[in-house]
Amino acid sequence: MKRCVRWLKPLPLRPRDTVQVVAPAGPFEQAPFEAGLRILSERYSPVVRPDIGASHRYLAGDDARRQEELSHAFLDRASRAIFCARGGYGSSRLLPELPIDKAGPVAFTGFSDLTSIHCALQALHRVSIHAPVLTQLGRQSTQVHDYFFRLLESAEAPPPLTGNATYVPGTAEGTLVGGNLSVFSRLLGTPYMPPLDGAVLLLEDVTERPYRIDRMWTHLRLAGVFSRVRGIVLGDFTACEEKDANYSSADVLRELARDAKLPCAAGFPIGHGAINYPVALGTHVRLDADAARLTFLEGAVSPG
Repeated sequence: MKRCVRWLKPLPLRPRDTVQVVAPAGPFEQAPFEAGLRILSERYSPVVRPDIGASHRYLAGDDARRQEELSHAFLDRASRAIFCARGGYGSSRLLPELPIDKAGPVAFTGFSDLTSIHCALQALHRVSIHAPVLTQLGRQSTQVHDYFFRLLESAEAPPPLTGNATYVPGTAEGTLVGGNLSVFSRLLGTPYMPPLDGAVLLLEDVTERPYRIDRMWTHLRLAGVFSRVRGIVLGDFTACEEKDANYSSADVLRELARDAKLPCAAGFPIGHGAINYPVALGTHVRLDADAARLTFLEGAVSPG
C-alpha cells in the first residue's frame, strides 16, 4: 500500500561528513562514551561540545544546556547527522522549544529515552533512525556497525530483520513508528504522538516488571492505539522479569498481543539487548508475523 503523505528523509551521509554528538537526556559514563565515539570517529567527523559531560541530578546538565546543544545540532546545516550520547531520561523536557520544524534534512539517531524526539519528528512526517547511542555503540558487533553506516549512507532498502517468535499470525504493511514502550505511552495526549493510522508499531523496553508492561500496554489499548495500527513489532524487553514468578514477561506480552488481535512477532534484535540493530522510523515496512520477519520497503535516506 502506497503512502499518501510525503515524508522528509535525511540526506545520505558520506565518510568524513561532519556530525553532531549531543546529550539531551541523562548523564553518561566516560569510558563507554569514548568507546562509541572512537567507532564514530573512524567513519565521520564528530563535533562534541566541551560541556557534554555535564551532570545535573539525573540529567546531562540543566535544560538550558541540553536545549541549546540539541537545537544547534538540528539547525546546523553543515552537519548531516545527530548522534546521542545516552538515553536515560530528560529529552521530553526539551520538546516544546525544539526547532525541529525548522531543521534541515539531518539524520537524528538514538533510542530509549530519545523515543520522545523520534515521535516528535514523526509527528512532522520526518524520518529518523532508531539506533544505538554512543555508550552502547562500542558494545555492538561490526555487523551492527556496518548495518548502521549502510542505513545512513545508502538510499536502498536495508536487509530484513528477523525475530524469534510469532505471537499473532498475519501480515501488516505500513509506516514504522514507536520505540520505547514507557516513553511512547507517556506521549499519549500530547502533540508529539506520531501518525498511527495504518502504522506498524515498534515497542521495546528495559527493567520494566511485567505488571508495568501490562499497565502501559493497557494505557495504549484504552487510548485506541491498537484500533489504529496494523501490526506490532516487539524488540527486546531486557531485564523485565519478576523475581521468583512462574511466568515471564514474554508470557504477558504474548497474551496482551493476542488480545490486541493484530499481527505480532517478537524477539527482534532491537533495543537494550546485546544486539541493537538500527531501523528507520517513518519508513514503509512489511511485517510477516508468521515468519517473524520485518522487511523494509524503502531506504532511510534520500537519494541525495
